Amino acid sequence: MHKVLLLMKGRFDIPVVICLFALAILLEFAESFSIIEDETLSYRHLLRTLHGDPALTSANEDVLVVYTDENFYSEYGVFPLRRVDLATIINRLSDMGAAIIVVDMLLDFNSAYDEDPSLAEAFSRAGNILLVSQAVFENDQFKEINTAIPAFEQLVESGYSNISSNSDLSETMVRLRIYPEIVAMSEAWPVSVRAASMMLKVQPRLLDQRLYIGNELVIQLDQFNDLYIDYPALPPPPSGEGAIKRHELIGLSAADILFAMDEEELEDLAFLVRDRVILIGEVAEVAHDEFETPAGNVFGVNLIANEIETILKGGPLEAAPLWLETMVAGVLLALIMLSSFISAPLIRNLLIAASVLSFIVVTCWAYVFHGIVLSVSYMVLSSILAFIVVNGRFYLNEMGQKAFIKNAFGQYLSPAVVSDLVKDPTKLTLGGEERVMTAFFSDIAGFSSFSEALTPTELVQLLNDYLTEMCNIIIGAQGTVDKFEGDAIIAFWGAPIEQPDHAKLACFASIDMNNALFRLRDKWLAEGRPRVAVRMGVNTGPMVVGNMGSTQRINYTMMGDAVNLASRLEGANKAFASDLMISEATYLQCQDDVDVRDLDFIRVVGKSEPVRVYQLLDRRNVTAGVRADLVDQYHRALSAYRQRDYVKALNDFEACLSLVADDGPALTFVSRCKQFIASPPETDWDGVWDLKEKG
Repeated sequence: MHKVLLLMKGRFDIPVVICLFALAILLEFAESFSIIEDETLSYRHLLRTLHGDPALTSANEDVLVVYTDENFYSEYGVFPLRRVDLATIINRLSDMGAAIIVVDMLLDFNSAYDEDPSLAEAFSRAGNILLVSQAVFENDQFKEINTAIPAFEQLVESGYSNISSNSDLSETMVRLRIYPEIVAMSEAWPVSVRAASMMLKVQPRLLDQRLYIGNELVIQLDQFNDLYIDYPALPPPPSGEGAIKRHELIGLSAADILFAMDEEELEDLAFLVRDRVILIGEVAEVAHDEFETPAGNVFGVNLIANEIETILKGGPLEAAPLWLETMVAGVLLALIMLSSFISAPLIRNLLIAASVLSFIVVTCWAYVFHGIVLSVSYMVLSSILAFIVVNGRFYLNEMGQKAFIKNAFGQYLSPAVVSDLVKDPTKLTLGGEERVMTAFFSDIAGFSSFSEALTPTELVQLLNDYLTEMCNIIIGAQGTVDKFEGDAIIAFWGAPIEQPDHAKLACFASIDMNNALFRLRDKWLAEGRPRVAVRMGVNTGPMVVGNMGSTQRINYTMMGDAVNLASRLEGANKAFASDLMISEATYLQCQDDVDVRDLDFIRVVGKSEPVRVYQLLDRRNVTAGVRADLVDQYHRALSAYRQRDYVKALNDFEACLSLVADDGPALTFVSRCKQFIASPPETDWDGVWDLKEKG
């Protein structure tokens, strides 16, 4: 559990993305913005008409449209169709064996030309007429059904034909809504439902979001009692331009019926009409009875024909149940959540893109081949927002990480190193990491007595000048200033970024600091301040480096035996009156880059293993003049000392003092040689000098 909490720490994107998908499911169920969703249906329906099962996507030839269009009215001579001629068409269709005749005309007013009796007689004679009516709403509340005039209403069945888009912003007709309140109050049904029930000679029922037409035809509706209209696949027109209309494929012009010259001509057309649902309606542009649909613009009478087809096929398109929508959304959410743990932006974003693309492919596959309508826009939109949130968190973390690096290391590292870390923060390993590095310690010799000679203000000013100069050199040499402890400076090379030449960099920085100290010392002496002497210790070896401390306060620092030895070497300078001591481990890594003076084999306080130490002098082949002569003479003396020829060694070390009277290492060995001449060491002495104090 603790590991999970650590993994989730700072992961604001996880609850946000979960909330986005939860909100998407709620909005999806409420269909809060159908305009976008309906557009996705257009593309899916195009794929369905091209690749779906022809048995389901083909137009139903049991539903025939008898239409009046521009060509009809050009021959007819007047507009609209007169009721007496409508009566003639109905009588002839009835004689031709039409199972049901649906008249897509709202006959809610009396004819001014005394045409109603003949039309009423035709309705009565046919006995299978279905007239369209209109459901009236006020403030989205059902009020009444506007039916045909009483003279017609008592002779026919009726069904309301007005359907509307699911979106206030779009007019696309996607679904047919069956209103339970209309069924309950007026026992009225959509004209397509009534036509299907008349065709099957059974009564429709609405129960638990299912439309029952008899006992065999059961159609699943969505949560709003909506039926998805399955617009059929239509072939391209012979000309290859535009799109064919349903009535052009399965339809008859009213002129063929009305203007037939004899019974024989009608008999030749009877096979198209017999036992079919016949719709009579306008397809003329002047009628302005055209609607947007996922299959393009469709005339109102064709829209009713498509509704009837959809019902007679059992509702091939079915809204996915909430559990399936939730499961698919959950899989998509899981993939996006998985991507949020991938730090590589290309892989992360490819996974998100692949997940969304796979989701779209699945929804298209389900729609085209199985008629399952999964919502697309809500999940895609939530995925886009999740993409922004996930990448936003990485961006903010990256910015925060860069700010952390700059704040944490800007004062202690060179700008080049900080810039490198900012570009590639992976070079900064948080926590503890073992590396071979080079540690540096320095301290002002006799600081207590030194500070007593200055006022507090003067002491602070002097320390600021000293620490600033030394710190600038360390940072300029790509080092890391670990901390200041009073007058002491602790630094290291080899972290936070890898530095193969960390020993050389540390030695060069130490040389430069020593040289800078000479200039500072001269300046301070000229200002009447005490003489400053600084001891430095450098060691190379395995160390643990990283962010260490408590949960309230951490510090990027180093620790380990190699670090402790560097500290001891700084103090060991006191035993040799030297200024800059490095270990053999450091020297071996950069021996081709520096000049040194071999000091001794020593055993520092707290350590049982001896270490060979050197005085760091300068960069390679830079030591010259008296100092070079001193080093040569010193090494001859040291050779005699290690051969236990203390008399010769004493003479040679004293010769060193003739070159540089206050040379610390030579003075140290002069004293030691005199001691050994008076009291030689044991014959089994290993030549290692044991230090008695830390420094």
